[in-house]
Amino acid sequence: MVRRRTTKTLSPLTAGDRILREQLAALLEGSEAHADAPPILRAFPAALRGLKPHGAPHSAWQLLEHMRIAQWDILEYCRNPDHKSPKWSEGYWPATEAPPSPHAWDRSCKEFLSDRSAMKRLVARPGADLFAKIPHGGGQTLLREALLVVDHNAYHLGQLVLVRRMLGVWPADDKSSSS
Repeated sequence: MVRRRTTKTLSPLTAGDRILREQLAALLEGSEAHADAPPILRAFPAALRGLKPHGAPHSAWQLLEHMRIAQWDILEYCRNPDHKSPKWSEGYWPATEAPPSPHAWDRSCKEFLSDRSAMKRLVARPGADLFAKIPHGGGQTLLREALLVVDHNAYHLGQLVLVRRMLGVWPADDKSSSS
């Protein structure tokens, strides 16, 4: 009997793993079904970043900083076994309603987007097991943490959009208003 040599094809698990990583990267980018963060953040008028609209619990600055701090904490938790999270809950919110300096907003935006890209790279690494428990954690997986970032960012980005609308700075011709 002659055995035929077969070519190795991707198993459904391998193909599924690739697709899952691509979908996670798209969700982390944040513009799948939600408003896109960069245009919303860039278009927020500097004079209004520290204002809390009547009835809103947070200013735009507080929301941006909270998103940045929480995302950074999750990212560091995933990649650094020695990471210590900020104290709950005050460590996850800025001390002031307004940016402390003219450059604080831009710096926070840059760090937020940089950490978001780092999380995308982390889940995209083929060697990173999305389903394995994080060794220094309490049962969390990389997949769970990536989905937590997606969910948390989408929730607070929606609040940022609401703050913009409440302050009257959500123009119809702004690309970020299409969602």
